[in-house]
Amino acid sequence: MAEISAQLVKQLRDRTGAGMMECKKALQEADGDIEKAVDILRKRGIAGASKKESRSTKQGIISAFIDPRGKSGVLVEVNCESDFVARTEDFQSLAADVAHHIAEMKPKAVRAEDVTKAEHALYEQKFAKDKNTTVGELVKTKIAKLGENINVSRFAMFEAAGNGVVGHYIHTGAQIGVLLEVSSGAAGTSAKDEFKTLLRDVAMQIAAAHPQFVSRDQVPAALLAKEREIQRERALGEGKPEKMVDKIAEGRLGKFYEEVCLLDQPFIRENTISVAELIKTVGAKIGDTINVVRFVRYKVGDSGDAPGVAESPLPVTA
Repeated sequence: MAEISAQLVKQLRDRTGAGMMECKKALQEADGDIEKAVDILRKRGIAGASKKESRSTKQGIISAFIDPRGKSGVLVEVNCESDFVARTEDFQSLAADVAHHIAEMKPKAVRAEDVTKAEHALYEQKFAKDKNTTVGELVKTKIAKLGENINVSRFAMFEAAGNGVVGHYIHTGAQIGVLLEVSSGAAGTSAKDEFKTLLRDVAMQIAAAHPQFVSRDQVPAALLAKEREIQRERALGEGKPEKMVDKIAEGRLGKFYEEVCLLDQPFIRENTISVAELIKTVGAKIGDTINVVRFVRYKVGDSGDAPGVAESPLPVTA
């Protein structure tokens, strides 16, 4: 039977409005599967409409803009109250216009209270496509037209150095988006089809597998120490000899790295190789050095979290 955590119980309570004990029992019966637990509660007539869901303002889309040369790019999350509004042409055009504006005007934050100079705030800037209005006023116009609260929650900008390029991937439905910078050693590499395919494949990998870091050297020491201790306790709980638990814990860190480090992850299109091996293979074919420099991954509704830009100080060489 799956372990039922307090967090999982809370998630089910938020979804259904059912009591704590009913939620825990349903989760135990569903072996920890929250969707099955929802169905169980509904069949019992326990689940009610969740007030939190009905008032949710975490709908919206992720939009991106990449300049024609691929030297810079923007990823932005724009939120609204309902999926219905998020799918409208008006809302999607707004998100695309905001992404283009950010690329051109380079604000440092969304709102004035987050910057020292008002002109560095996105909402205070004159809209790039119409200098007679500000971005903030443009958003208010869309609020009035669409009848829902709308806000730009966050954005990221990359400018590639040297022979680097910026790419992106927006998953179907625009609920997940990735901005990615990859560098190479030669000026002509970015024009090659193999490189373009690699850029898209790595961006799709980030969208699907949700790594937190580019490479192992980026994992904070505190996080690594915590994971090592978890694996030690797990080994002890399994009855492993105490003199062996450190070695066992160290061996199990490989799985941890596969989960959190992009280069260690199995490639989603061919899981017999890692992303690092994929990059080396393509680099060898092209005859160039290819590095993943950094990435950012956004998912609609997660804008309360830190954007989590990952940067790689160590190259993966062909």
